[in-house]
Amino acid sequence: MRPDVSVVVIAYNDARRLPRAIASTLAQSLGGVETIVVDDASTDGTGEIADRLAAAHPGRVRAVHLPVNSGGCGRPRNTGIEVSAGRYVMFLDSDDLLDRHACLNLFAAAEDTGADLVSGLCDRVFLDLPRGAQGRVRPWYPWLYRHSAVYDSLSEKPDLLYDTLSTNKAYRRGFLEEHGLRFVERLHYEDLLFTAEAYLAADRTALIPHRVYNWLVKERTPAPSISNRRAELANFADRLEIHRRIDMMFALRGAYDLQRAKDVKFVNHDLLLYLREMRDRDPGYRARFLDLAAAYLAELDPRVFEQANPLPAIAAYLVREGDHAGALAAAEYGPGKRPELRARLVERDGRVYWGAGRPRGTLGRRILDVTGFGFHVRPLKELRPANTVTRLELTGGRLRMAGYVLNPLGRIPLDAELTGTLEFGDRRRRAPKGRVRASVRHEGDRLTWRAEFDPGRRIRPIGFIDPVWDVRLRLRVNGEEMVTRLGEGRGSPPLGGVALPVRPRLTRFAADRLRSYVTGGGHLAFVLETSSPWARLTGAVARRAARSRAVRSVRRRAEGLDKTVRRTLTGRKTKIAVFNRVLSRLPVRTGLVVFESHLGRHYSDNPKYIYRELRRSGRPVTAVWSYASSTKGFPDDARLVRRGSWAYYLALARARFWIDNQGFPDGLRKRPETTYIQTWHGSAFKPMGLDQPRLKSGPAASRARLRRMVERYDCFLVRSGHDTETLCKGLGVRSELLPAGYPRNDPLVNGVDGDPELAAEIAALRGSLGLDDGRRVVLYAPTFATGPRGRPVRLLDPPVDPAVFTRELGEEYVLLVRPHYLCRANVPPGARAVMRDVGAVPDVTLLLLLADALVTDHSSIMFDFALLDRPIVLHLPDGRDLATGYFDLERHAPGPITRTEDELVAALAGLDAAEAVHAGPRRAFTARFGEHDRGTAARTVVDRYFPATPPSKRGKRHGRTA
Repeated sequence: MRPDVSVVVIAYNDARRLPRAIASTLAQSLGGVETIVVDDASTDGTGEIADRLAAAHPGRVRAVHLPVNSGGCGRPRNTGIEVSAGRYVMFLDSDDLLDRHACLNLFAAAEDTGADLVSGLCDRVFLDLPRGAQGRVRPWYPWLYRHSAVYDSLSEKPDLLYDTLSTNKAYRRGFLEEHGLRFVERLHYEDLLFTAEAYLAADRTALIPHRVYNWLVKERTPAPSISNRRAELANFADRLEIHRRIDMMFALRGAYDLQRAKDVKFVNHDLLLYLREMRDRDPGYRARFLDLAAAYLAELDPRVFEQANPLPAIAAYLVREGDHAGALAAAEYGPGKRPELRARLVERDGRVYWGAGRPRGTLGRRILDVTGFGFHVRPLKELRPANTVTRLELTGGRLRMAGYVLNPLGRIPLDAELTGTLEFGDRRRRAPKGRVRASVRHEGDRLTWRAEFDPGRRIRPIGFIDPVWDVRLRLRVNGEEMVTRLGEGRGSPPLGGVALPVRPRLTRFAADRLRSYVTGGGHLAFVLETSSPWARLTGAVARRAARSRAVRSVRRRAEGLDKTVRRTLTGRKTKIAVFNRVLSRLPVRTGLVVFESHLGRHYSDNPKYIYRELRRSGRPVTAVWSYASSTKGFPDDARLVRRGSWAYYLALARARFWIDNQGFPDGLRKRPETTYIQTWHGSAFKPMGLDQPRLKSGPAASRARLRRMVERYDCFLVRSGHDTETLCKGLGVRSELLPAGYPRNDPLVNGVDGDPELAAEIAALRGSLGLDDGRRVVLYAPTFATGPRGRPVRLLDPPVDPAVFTRELGEEYVLLVRPHYLCRANVPPGARAVMRDVGAVPDVTLLLLLADALVTDHSSIMFDFALLDRPIVLHLPDGRDLATGYFDLERHAPGPITRTEDELVAALAGLDAAEAVHAGPRRAFTARFGEHDRGTAARTVVDRYFPATPPSKRGKRHGRTA
């Protein structure tokens, strides 16, 4: 009876692993499976094992022997196809395994769909990593296999070209014969050509979401598989030849779009595999490799570079152009969660480009433009620039180290306050074990550092259990931290083999020195070792014991228990439970007020102006402000507590008043003696609370959480009847509604002439932003936008291209770009002449007072700015619908509505001329949505909840930081 599936297993000198591979075919849940073992003239007994397995399983296993080794996988697979009898053919390498249901799932899908070719998920299993380790199993292009799918041609799904493995697929035997499909011989990477031909020839291709193949990878082995022999130039040359043949095949068929899709895959995948390993190659190999790659890349359609992913495209383009350093830096940037920036960046004409040279031509400018990556606006801690060691030597028992850190785009100014600390630490434990002060100074486009110390006194390993140590440089720049890993680079001496004398805490038998080496990622690291032969012997025994399964199990359990205990004692749930059951029983402190604005991010908004009024009036209160991460900008005369700390929960438990604009932590039960004044942070255009579709139709737990939060309010501030009908109903507010307006808007109504403190703040801000040249100030402040998948857009581009703004409006206007707190402003450094990023200004009220005009979308900031009776432009690109809010914004717009960049430029150029048209609707807008904003909101709140104190009893309050 004819088998349903023939599995062709190819083997060469793999006697040890072949039985395991055959066992995976014999264990298939599909009954009609035959196994064809093709021995490629092995010399280690592989052929004999194949014969024994065939004899043990007659009718199920057959052995075929090639007389001469073919040097590749093509001829053995072709031989297997010729002798197979199954209706479908599959392939298995002797060092891999089939999933138990692989044949059944592929066969069933082929029969159900009538497909010529069926492909399933392949998992790469990294055997060098322990079982259960993160990253041990890595699916191969899993996004292709999320769902079952059937395609009638490759043109329907060109992304199939990302999976050109032949081994996770089943092919209809008649299909292979009809099209004469065979593997190319005497070339490696025959899979790529064979699978591309099969995809192109198939009348129907099916994908299934089931795992069918286990690709077992062992990276640290003296005899790597063909696909892992990337250190051989012939290996790469074969890959390029295969790609050229695929290009020719597509060109002969006139399938130029598919050819371009395949070339995009080459840039995104194939080339990167090699470039990311260039650091380990010698200069000669590197030069010859890059010459080969550049020659092939020069053959590609230039559109390939624009369609590929940004960083791989940069790497490929720079290889083609001969900028090898920039190409390798782009290839290395991206893998892992915390990539290093090893390339210099250049800013030209308001854009940021990768590499130190000037981009050549239009294509170069488009490919190398990395403005969208936001390197110029990211916090320093996220930049992670490369740190190159230029000195590592031990002299007279003292270690001298030096190096330099890139300073991308001059982000660290010359006058910055700089301090540096070298931290040596056990790789498996985050806490640093040794700290050394390093001197840091500016030197051109880099920061140079140096340190000198006695390693025996500063670095104290435990011994045995901490064999590998890393070293980092922690920089503090004007109070902001940036951590970099030390590594090799241009100007580095040989970094391996330097031995540092150390004294382990356990015993000298554990080790007596740390020897330096360079990791695969190019970073400096150290390994513990000992110089004494006897100590090496006993140390080896101790290390083996420390690495034993029993000891490792005990250590993991102890570490896990320690982490669990620490998480439990310091976790949010524990603190909330203690708050509700213990802290809430403490007596309330009269006059204690806890303030919070935007979850502790800033000293700003309505709580700030209530606090200022309390301070101005001399009310006898003790003020506590919560801060989320930094105390910068918070008042000196208040007590500061970190949000989420024990001090924070204790202050909330004993407070007489809670005042915030967003929400104190969910789960805290407010006691009756505490009054919660919820100021909120803006009137609503978009649906809020229970009016939002996602909340209305979402899980009941989300609605219950909102109810719990809102039920704690004792007072809720409103600006107008609109707030009462929309915001309050949407949130479900049942507390007292105080129609006082917003305290933050008092200065917008009253001006700042009678408020010297606020006037000084505005003057300082104006000076720091350089707004004293007589040009008018336009504030761009939209709400947050979401991308295609509903995720917030992390970088806010200016609404007008900087070059266009400079040309059309730069002589008259300066644009302040104020992003929502969920994103950052993407203002290039070179645009500073006409644009400023004001995302770091905590109090938006100051910006409103500075601005002569506002550009926004449907952000609630328009309700506040309208009080100033200054021009407003509503800029709504991308066809945003104005009819989805609580009212028809187009009908009630306080100014012109623009949809394109050109329309916005025209509106700003004609602001004064359009005032006659828009002043009336804007004042009507203000009257409707700001009816309670009379400039007395802060005083109304204070008078309502904080009784006045006779002047004789007023005293000065003191604060401290907790």
